[in-house]
Amino acid sequence: MFVDADACPVKEEIVSIAGTYNINVVFVASYAHVMSNPIGGKWVYVDADKEAADLYIMNHAIKKDIVITQDTGLASILVNRGVTVLSPRGKEFKEEDMDQILHFRFLSAKERRSGTYSKGPKPFTEEDKQHFTKIFKKSLSNIAGF
Repeated sequence: MFVDADACPVKEEIVSIAGTYNINVVFVASYAHVMSNPIGGKWVYVDADKEAADLYIMNHAIKKDIVITQDTGLASILVNRGVTVLSPRGKEFKEEDMDQILHFRFLSAKERRSGTYSKGPKPFTEEDKQHFTKIFKKSLSNIAGF
């Protein structure tokens, strides 16, 4: 299991839940986000380049792995390889949804280039954390065959 860790708000939940299934977790973060006291799992630090963590995950995740990321571009590549991809809010990225997700990503980038900016994502809530926990447990149970 790989976690795009730089902006992941559910690291502790991931360590706790993955531990109950005896699944190894690899957190991938940039050197700019080095933790002095990591919470658990294996930590891999990469250059601070914009896509360095994504490239590491893309090059190491294989079919039947789980990846936690907010990056829809990374998700689109991985779901086509048979990787289960979840967002920290508990959204499971599905192959059949990726065209629409990437289209909206393109439109948002186009708007930003023209000088129009949205409000950004809504604040991460306790309900988001609970939803992630529920979906994450369900995904691990499905993979483990329970």
